[in-house]
Amino acid sequence: MRSNCALYVDAGYLLASAATRVSGTSLRNGVHVEYGPLVDGLIKQAEELSGLPLLRVHWYDSAKDGVPDAQQGRIGELAKVKLRLGRFGVDGQQKGVDLRIGLDLVTHARNAAADVFLLVSGDDDLTEAVEEAQVHGVQVIVLGVPHSSGRPHGVSRHLVRAADELTTIHAATIDDTVMKKERPVPVPAPPPGEPAGQQTLAAGERPAAAAAARVVPAPHVPSPLDLAGKRPHPPAPPVAPAAVLAYSGATGQPSHIVGGYAGPDDVAEHVSAVVTNLLTSLRKSAAEEDLEALLRGRPSIPREIDKALLLDLSDALGVYDLNDTVRFELRHRFWELYDESA
Repeated sequence: MRSNCALYVDAGYLLASAATRVSGTSLRNGVHVEYGPLVDGLIKQAEELSGLPLLRVHWYDSAKDGVPDAQQGRIGELAKVKLRLGRFGVDGQQKGVDLRIGLDLVTHARNAAADVFLLVSGDDDLTEAVEEAQVHGVQVIVLGVPHSSGRPHGVSRHLVRAADELTTIHAATIDDTVMKKERPVPVPAPPPGEPAGQQTLAAGERPAAAAAARVVPAPHVPSPLDLAGKRPHPPAPPVAPAAVLAYSGATGQPSHIVGGYAGPDDVAEHVSAVVTNLLTSLRKSAAEEDLEALLRGRPSIPREIDKALLLDLSDALGVYDLNDTVRFELRHRFWELYDESA
């Protein structure tokens, strides 16, 4: 039987980390992804690292009721890609994705499906599955998304220690296939009698000066009052912060305080920075109807946005989990800064 390598892609990790690299926030809706070239780049690097032909790409993501949406369906139709879907829980968190990845790693290793596994993920929960796969003689290489500094983004230390090797996806693979979304700026119609695509220069006016004079102003972003037609709900007073705002925990283990933080003021600065970055991306990428829907659901925050806020703050604080006080402050600050930036 011919030797092969196999690629296991945690799409949630890949896309959130790639979005952070190119836009400063993990909001997946804030980026446009060329999936075909992205998968091709991952396959090419997997074969280069392993020195073996690729057997298959296993693509793991979440979907409502486990049913693929249109984009996920197109990904599943790509050559050598096997789509593996979990589902969203009632709290908006993905369910079943980590379990599917772990089971596949162990089962495929036991059945000698490939000799080298390449895992695109940073999840601590996959550590034991990696170690079990290695028991069956498989080499496991973890591929992290490179941060702007070049270091792998969001990879658990336990996963790093368990893997045979840690490396990063080629920066060009991310930068060439993942782009920030920008709403197009409408171009005004030309003056009467002036052909479309041409502009008349005043006597002695240089082309560059004419272009500068005709710069299209940025479109007005409707305020919450414009969109909702009513005064915004007054924000609820924040819960008094606890003595320690960040902690970490693991499944089946009690949470514990993480030391090294300067205190509530330091956490508040990170909260404001995270919300500001996400709002900047949201206002540049979201359509007006999406902003209207966001306001109609106030004070709730859509799952995709809430997940990005929590992930970005966890990254900023270096904390795997956030306590309820921090989560409340983060969501309260979102609406507070939304109103201020309107």
